Amino acid sequence: MTSMYFTEEHQLFRKSLQDFLKKEVVPNIDTWETSGEIDKSVWLKFGEMGFLGINYPEAYGGLNLDLFYTVILLEELQKINSGGFAAAVWAHVYLAMTHLNAEGDEAIKQNYLVPSITGEKIGCLCITEPFGGSDVAGMRTTAVKQGDTYVINGSKTFITNGVYSDYLIIAAKTKPELGNKGISIFIVDRDTPGVSATKLDKLGWRASDTGEIAFSDVVIPTSNLMGDENKGFAYIMQHFALERLIMGINAHARAEFALEYAMQYMSERTAFGKTIDKFQALRHKISDLYADLDVNKAYNYAVASALNKGEYVVKEATISKLKSTKMADEVIYHCLQFLGGYGYMEEYPMARLFRDSRLGPIGGGTSEILREIIAKIIIDKKEYRPATK
Repeated sequence: MTSMYFTEEHQLFRKSLQDFLKKEVVPNIDTWETSGEIDKSVWLKFGEMGFLGINYPEAYGGLNLDLFYTVILLEELQKINSGGFAAAVWAHVYLAMTHLNAEGDEAIKQNYLVPSITGEKIGCLCITEPFGGSDVAGMRTTAVKQGDTYVINGSKTFITNGVYSDYLIIAAKTKPELGNKGISIFIVDRDTPGVSATKLDKLGWRASDTGEIAFSDVVIPTSNLMGDENKGFAYIMQHFALERLIMGINAHARAEFALEYAMQYMSERTAFGKTIDKFQALRHKISDLYADLDVNKAYNYAVASALNKGEYVVKEATISKLKSTKMADEVIYHCLQFLGGYGYMEEYPMARLFRDSRLGPIGGGTSEILREIIAKIIIDKKEYRPATK
């Protein structure tokens, strides 16, 4: 079934990416998982290979390739067993850089998008706040216009790449009295006075630098406004579709990796005179898990195909994240069980997979919020239309 989406060129790209990750990333993963910091040099290597500019215009150094190259990138990043490293990459490429490309003017694209594609600058997207969580419209961070500057005050939390990135894409209220219709998007350099960050200690995603960021009288020029003032909420909602699909694809990929590993282990582990993949109870559980994985994977590919054609897929991408992240948690839970005591040991991959996967139903909109969004679409007939710049 997947042959309808992947050409020979796609498969050659996948092999090239696998070789690159095996050589440049896999040997360093355990170090980065321990330190919580990714070596800056690897970003430049990603940039040299073109992996950071897959979907971006050639005019800025990108490759302008279709969305299924992104699917391949996401899937292979999940199969090196570091959710934190994978998150650092896709948070830069598909959260921060998406806004640069969509809302940034030519100067911003030259100063930030071009070096983001080469790996010289790394970005993060700052939306979630300590008191807001999934309530984007309830954010308290403000950007007050004073002459030809904006003054930003507030805080953000749970920001991937929030400590070591070079620039920040920030959502702030320019007209608080308008609620979600008073939000704007800005770009801020990391070394701007008044910007500070604290690294958060997490259950999983240990390789990524998740941070809480404070803005204290941060002064930026009005040219750092991205897109139109007060249209930020529409921009955010528009790009959430891609973010949710990404997390859905991540989920089916890590579930696939976990199941393949568990099946290999079970084909070698013996009990009562035979390998444990011959026990009916385990075989049938694998069958159920594989079926759930395959259904989600096929759905995610269909949504990716629609998005690649320019269709607006808010509902479908929301369903992708909701169902795929739940499925991945269940698959990995049982895969750890298949390994018995070894599944609980850090020297085996399942313990890290188990921790990393648990963020799936939380980040990028909790499952509870996603269910309400779907309910608004299918029951209340609400439409989340794309913003017009």
